Amino acid sequence: MNLGIPWVMCKQNDAPDPMINACNGRHCGDTFPGPNKENKPSLWTENWTTQFRVFGDPPTQRSVEDIAFSVARFFSKNGSHVNYYMYHGGTNFGRTSAHYVTTRYYDDAPLDEYGLEREPKYGHLKHLHNALNLCKKPLLWGQPKTEKPSKDTEIRYYEQPGTKSCAAFLANNNTEAAETIKFKGKEYVIAPRSISILPDCKTVVYNTAQIVSQHTSRNFMKSKKANKKFNFKVFTETLPSKLEGDSYVPVELYGLTQDKSDYGWYTTSFKVHEKHLPKKGVKTLVRIASLGHALHVWLNGKYLGNGHGSHEEKSFVFQKPVTIKAGENHLVMLGVLTGFPDSGSYMEHRYTGPRSVSILGLSSGTLDLTESSKWGNKVGMEGERLAIHTVGGSKKIKWEKFSGKQSGLTWYQTYFDAPESQSAAAIRMSGMGKGLIWVNGEGVGRYWQSFLSPLGQPTQIEYHIPRSFLKPKKNLLVIFEEEPNVKPELIDFVIVNRDTVCSYVGENYTPSVRHWARKQDQVHAITDNVSLTATLKCSGTKKISAVEFASFGNPIGVCGNFTLGTCNAPVSKQVIEKACLGKATCVIPVNKSTFEQDKKDSCKNVVKTLAVQVKCGRGKKN
Repeated sequence: MNLGIPWVMCKQNDAPDPMINACNGRHCGDTFPGPNKENKPSLWTENWTTQFRVFGDPPTQRSVEDIAFSVARFFSKNGSHVNYYMYHGGTNFGRTSAHYVTTRYYDDAPLDEYGLEREPKYGHLKHLHNALNLCKKPLLWGQPKTEKPSKDTEIRYYEQPGTKSCAAFLANNNTEAAETIKFKGKEYVIAPRSISILPDCKTVVYNTAQIVSQHTSRNFMKSKKANKKFNFKVFTETLPSKLEGDSYVPVELYGLTQDKSDYGWYTTSFKVHEKHLPKKGVKTLVRIASLGHALHVWLNGKYLGNGHGSHEEKSFVFQKPVTIKAGENHLVMLGVLTGFPDSGSYMEHRYTGPRSVSILGLSSGTLDLTESSKWGNKVGMEGERLAIHTVGGSKKIKWEKFSGKQSGLTWYQTYFDAPESQSAAAIRMSGMGKGLIWVNGEGVGRYWQSFLSPLGQPTQIEYHIPRSFLKPKKNLLVIFEEEPNVKPELIDFVIVNRDTVCSYVGENYTPSVRHWARKQDQVHAITDNVSLTATLKCSGTKKISAVEFASFGNPIGVCGNFTLGTCNAPVSKQVIEKACLGKATCVIPVNKSTFEQDKKDSCKNVVKTLAVQVKCGRGKKN
């Protein structure tokens, strides 16, 4: 096409010239065979920092140690470029998410859904690229060499002939034990399943398994200002009876809705002679085979229930006992979409919606309604057509007072004040089923609380409301709820922060890469004292207001949930409080002398770790 730029083809190793074959995945340092021509760079186009979330899934994470190991391995094997997918785990507002994908679709990225730094993923990867940057000259101009000291260890290094330019990657593939590697006359202890980076082939400046950047824990704080008693009003959709249509097969749902709505109606009528009614004691069933994504069903005005598929298995069968009457019966189905396909070939040929409908148990045999009845159709809800989620549209209908119990297909409306502070805000959809959310006419996204993960919990509870959607007072909240008997009174608004800041640093870790810089062919220290420290830093103008946990010993747990182990320096909390309280940033030396009391070590044979958890906040004047 003569665009002047190369084409990149991910996941096709035999991509024809001049396309550059590239890699997508988690471990391209091991799975990617490399460029298919010598004149092409080695590109990692998608390094998956986590797994995208779909409704019905339990929480998933990818550790930063695994990401760092994979990236270091890729560059040690002559990698040219890595692209993190995703680096910012944004929000699928409105109806923009792919099928079954949550609104918070990639929240475990280095920058979370709210744009907050997810530590230590953000900081540890930043340190990794600092270390790689120190290696750039030998990586670009050096000649690659490889050594295999043992079955679990590997040395990959780059040397530029005639110069002192050299960079090395010492890898330990043993997942259970540290290994000692001898390189250029010196011994290096490498942590289990990790890579140490030596930008001058002498000095370890980074290890993929040893995290010296801080950790954070995200908090959802209930807003005092926004959560006043809500005065909900409701508007319930009218169930259609006979819609126009001439198809004997239910219309494909994507084609029917044309992306104008998530909802498509299907109606049909069928007659049953009295002599064909089921015999006494015989159940009559309605069976609907659907290609996805979800479905609600009514017979003769009675709600039978709903069914749905999943991201992995979209098709499902809805089957429920029914009461058939002699004469004419009316069947209504509401096909529900959760988004368009997200990957793969021939996406234009993906089909969804109900495909076959039959009545079982009649004395005359199975009645196939996809052969004997015509289907009528309609797209969307009346509330959507009138845009009642907006201030102007909400005036076009008569809202009723919420009585405490409501049928499905109901719109809920109320007003709320913006949550206090300028921190990120979210709405917690406790008590609700499935539907859509709007704030001041802006689409917050799809929610699905009734689709539980194998752990018995909704995949997502909090839904991000950007501050740009909000005004100080009287914000319009409109919710379209598909399911009956929900409890909107349980909904609340929360403020989101990462004010819980932690550190977890072992005394045998490598000091931060930030102590080092490269000048010509030499790597030299840029600080007077290259020593191991733990750094705690609050965001913005906040300061450390409390030390919630501190232990120099063998503490266990994670940020937000630390507990003491069998070894602990008694003065741990006292040392941290003295160094950190009232400060925006504090640096604590990680060594025995900092925490020894009367020069005594109560557990000499324990390799110690410093675990600290502090709370950041603003003073009353701020």
